[in-house]
Amino acid sequence: MPRLQLHWQILIALVLAVVAGRLSGTDGGLFGVVLYPVYEFTGALFMNALKMVIVPLIVSSIITGVAGIGDTHGLGRLGGKTLLFYMVSSLLAIVVGLMFVNFISPGIIDGQPAREVLGLSESAASEAAQKVEGRGASDLTGVFLSMIPPNVVAAAANGQMLGLIFFSLLFGYFLTRIDREAGDIISRFWSGIADIMMLITALIMKFAPIGVFGLVARTVASIDAEQLNQLAYTLGSFTLSVLLALAFHLFVTLPLLLALVGRVNPVRQFQAMLPALLTAFSTASSSATLPLTMECVRDNAKVSNRTASFVLPLGATVNMDGTALYECVAAMFIAQAYGLQLDLVTQFTVVLVALLTSIGVAGIPAASLVAITIILATIGLPAEAIGLILAVDRILDMFRTSVNVFSDSCGAVIIARTEGEQQVLRP
Repeated sequence: MPRLQLHWQILIALVLAVVAGRLSGTDGGLFGVVLYPVYEFTGALFMNALKMVIVPLIVSSIITGVAGIGDTHGLGRLGGKTLLFYMVSSLLAIVVGLMFVNFISPGIIDGQPAREVLGLSESAASEAAQKVEGRGASDLTGVFLSMIPPNVVAAAANGQMLGLIFFSLLFGYFLTRIDREAGDIISRFWSGIADIMMLITALIMKFAPIGVFGLVARTVASIDAEQLNQLAYTLGSFTLSVLLALAFHLFVTLPLLLALVGRVNPVRQFQAMLPALLTAFSTASSSATLPLTMECVRDNAKVSNRTASFVLPLGATVNMDGTALYECVAAMFIAQAYGLQLDLVTQFTVVLVALLTSIGVAGIPAASLVAITIILATIGLPAEAIGLILAVDRILDMFRTSVNVFSDSCGAVIIARTEGEQQVLRP
């Protein structure tokens, strides 16, 4: 029999978790075994497995990704324009996400944090509040200081991911500047680690339905029927926040960049990219859509093969506007649910880490989960609420992948125009 796809397995696990949690409560058992501790153990085991792979996965992915960019293509004028566009578009996407999540506040129900509804422990909320309490503008320097840790090993051990990401970016860049023979050896070493960590991550994600079952069943078992309705309302508000932010970036931000920088008609860009957008939505994979994306950009948008063949493969790897936006909204949603009022400095940290992780982890399985965990750890928040986000992750993944692909195509068109290509999107 054909095996169910992972998102269907997670959906089934979610439904079973709701049923099991409602039937068992916190005291119910099976064959003399109380089920609530089993739910807790299963969810904690899954979260620990995710956290286990973060450091080696991030370091190896960023080093190999940056080294590959420098070694394969070089960072000349075209490369500089490409990276600049991707950084700017991702930053704009994150800011849009930040704007919508602050306006809608999906983690707040009737003026109160959704901590109890989401089953988040009060002790964890108190600990998180202590970590972010009292931060002000003077702590902005601390954000930049944390990017250059005095001991990178200690930074990794203490979960200071910002410094680890910055170190990995530098390491990958200078890896292409040393002796070629030595560079090849080191590059193969990190590439091998990246491949191994991707396989381990894929293995962990095979158990995601079990982990989701434990996390959601624990939450549902500890709340009453009214709180269950509030839980559905909270996840709906979170989903609405993400979708509205993605729509704004797709239909406002990127078209403005096309019109103002590329000086082309955004409507023609949508017409040119429609087949690729529909494919991206159905597959939820930028890489799988890449051949069709290149075909649409070359044949429909009339971008030269020279520009398209450089900009689009790179974009499918490092340019993830929708993913970066989603990471930001998810992190802020969890912060709101804990009852934390994050100041501008902490929100700036969220923006910075979301920008870096969207580049560094975009090509790995469960990239958003890993990135959100990193963001939460950076600002001092526990990651136990991530399992609930998985309940709506698949449908949101389809939408954010479409935004990722459209952003890549916009980058190709704008860069082609700045390179003097006059035929782009001409009728």
